Amino acid sequence: MQHKKTTSLLLCALFTALVAMGAFIRIPTPLVPLTLQLWCTTMAGMLLGPKLGAISVLVYVLLGLIGVPVFTMGGGIGYIFQTTFGYLIGFIAGTGLTGLIVRKKEQPDVKWLLLAAFAGMFAVYIAGTAYCYLISRFVLGTGTAFWPLFVSCFILPFPGDAVLCVVSALLGKRLIPQIRSYLP
Repeated sequence: MQHKKTTSLLLCALFTALVAMGAFIRIPTPLVPLTLQLWCTTMAGMLLGPKLGAISVLVYVLLGLIGVPVFTMGGGIGYIFQTTFGYLIGFIAGTGLTGLIVRKKEQPDVKWLLLAAFAGMFAVYIAGTAYCYLISRFVLGTGTAFWPLFVSCFILPFPGDAVLCVVSALLGKRLIPQIRSYLP
């Protein structure tokens, strides 16, 4: 049992590092640059489950908030005033939701994994959009109309993130049976 706890801790640390690296891996696309953070957080939920997956992303966020420059624009407690901080909160929730859905089936198929990945992605989008609206309107005083916010937070990133969800489901189908044997 101790072996599985140690393995769980190592896998959490690995995914914390992967999420941090994913923030800096940018794939240029015509409209919005695509980072691999969503893919890393989705894989954390699929492979580690809701609790360990969310913990690995939470540790990433906490590291950034204490000043380790793991966020795309640095780190520190002041990052909570960035309009994009809601996506970091969403990554935690999305990872947990993805893991919850995946764990509902003993042997999830690709369709089920796609459902889980898209549910997690929409949790990220909802948290990111809501936070961006609230921080813009009530803290920064700039305010943003709903439609431009919806376009920039949902429509533009959706095609690239949808591809990441498909890749996650295909990889998850192969990796979940391997990883589950190492987790408690």
